Amino acid sequence: MSERIFNFSAGPAVLPEPVIEEAREALLSLGDTGIGIMEHSHRGSAFKAVLAQTEDLCRRLAGIPDDYRVLFLQGGASSQFFMVPMNLMQSGDTADYLITGSWSKKAVAQAKRYGETHVAATSEDRNFCYIPTDTDYSSRPRYVHFTSNNTIFGTQWSDKQGAEEPQPPDDAWLICDASSDIFSRPLDIRRYGMIYAGAQKNLGPSGVTLVIIRDDLVKAAALDIPEMLQYRTHAENDSCYNTPPTFGIYVMGRVFNWIDEQGGLTEIAEQNQTKARVLYDFLDESVLFKPTADTDSRSLMNVTFVTGNADLDAKFIGLAREAGLDGLKGHRSVGGMRASMYNAFPQAGVERLVDVMREFESKHR
Repeated sequence: MSERIFNFSAGPAVLPEPVIEEAREALLSLGDTGIGIMEHSHRGSAFKAVLAQTEDLCRRLAGIPDDYRVLFLQGGASSQFFMVPMNLMQSGDTADYLITGSWSKKAVAQAKRYGETHVAATSEDRNFCYIPTDTDYSSRPRYVHFTSNNTIFGTQWSDKQGAEEPQPPDDAWLICDASSDIFSRPLDIRRYGMIYAGAQKNLGPSGVTLVIIRDDLVKAAALDIPEMLQYRTHAENDSCYNTPPTFGIYVMGRVFNWIDEQGGLTEIAEQNQTKARVLYDFLDESVLFKPTADTDSRSLMNVTFVTGNADLDAKFIGLAREAGLDGLKGHRSVGGMRASMYNAFPQAGVERLVDVMREFESKHR
């Protein structure tokens, strides 16, 4: 097997190596069943045990109350852009959206198909390099939707002054697309009517979407839409209305177990802060590399930076790849570099990146 290198990809992203090793064994036989995890029926007792354990670990790690449902769906987080308004908007309703990047723009575009939308805040005026602090909510929004972390632009809602998560008006549900920072820090689930995330950054492989939704929202959801697109359908069938992504759910469960072994979300948050600090401290002192996000809006998951010269950026990305650092090319819409450092990314990789950046800077400053 080729030697593994440091993978800074924004997603699908690095997985914990112990989880990969467990999954390798489970592909041949799940425990002592003699049948691989991808071959087990989703109706069989072996997979039902996997599903139950995965949900139990998810609930315990995040402190999910009993009146919230945990669903494992397909279609990626992008499918939630239309499932949310399809289920939760009624005739005459308005939904408020906070626009901090490409994914929240796509979410509001889908919502416009099903009802009135209102942009309560946006940072598009400066190419999404900050988290907006001023909000202008509509008079009675049905819900307020935001994206907690912006992979492309390297910004993140947090508990920092100037980037605190939004406080919706009374009676409005707060709905969060947490695809790129879910389970990277402790969660106060009660703040949200619903929180959802694609798995492929912090939770597991692509193909699974985690949805945590309060019971009353499930019960209040629309009935005049296809059964497969109703949260009610999946809640009533324990995510097994049709064949779920069984392998992805298995891996997600092992990732939850790995997080638990690390010390839970509090310890994971500390690790993520430490990793990000190593890189941001260097960037703040560098004369060549500059971070693109405002200081009070910086993401711990995705650090975006540039040299200011596209040719120099490309040269650095090539050199980094030769040094065993892959996935650093920034999104095509912003250019530069992006170091994605999700839960499973090791600190040694960040330190190696800084060493390579320091060496490159000494030659090109």
